[in-house]
Amino acid sequence: MALNRETFQTRSLTAIVFVVVMLGGLLGGRWPFIALISLIHFGCWYEYVKLQIQIHGGNWWKEAGVGIIYISLPMVALVELYHQEETAVGNQSGLTAILLLIASIWINDTMAYIVGSMIGKTPLSPVSPKKTWEGTLGGALLAVLLVGGFSLWKLQPVSTLVAFGLPALAASLGTIGDLYESKLKRRANVKDSGSFMPGHGGFLDRFDSLLFASIPVWLLLWLVQR
Repeated sequence: MALNRETFQTRSLTAIVFVVVMLGGLLGGRWPFIALISLIHFGCWYEYVKLQIQIHGGNWWKEAGVGIIYISLPMVALVELYHQEETAVGNQSGLTAILLLIASIWINDTMAYIVGSMIGKTPLSPVSPKKTWEGTLGGALLAVLLVGGFSLWKLQPVSTLVAFGLPALAASLGTIGDLYESKLKRRANVKDSGSFMPGHGGFLDRFDSLLFASIPVWLLLWLVQR
């Protein structure tokens, strides 16, 4: 299929802006971080409500309880993690743990796409026909090896459990989060959850993996520190 230059340029520019905004919010200090989390939180809620209205019509409000667990609690976990001055990740701050979590998700998504494109043959789920078992396992393995290896190399002292457990949780649960969001979109009969990122979709499209992985990663670090 021929490359659509206009589409490629739009997606590339949007991706650059997205990375700049994310890094600014993560590395800019307390208030930029709170602003970033608030933006993600309310953006995801807005799109979630729209999807539920498409699915349930006037009874959409019966799912608000699910939205709190799906969206709000993971955001609380990220804020709680951010304010920890020391975590089980080599005695680094919670910000380091968040960066490792996001890096694990991004590496998993990218490598799953590449591996799946090269050798993927076995469909993972009818909810997301383009995903394959080969791509999913390849992406998760590479995320665990790369992030785990980096943690053991640069973030001493860090336990092997944390070094490899964090990216393993991020990759596996991130994939489940992606499938869950795909199921919501399929039920609502929409391609993307929103359009805030031209060429990339909406808030839920970008942060579905993070929503599912945040609480388990926070719980892992909390249990290791006890």
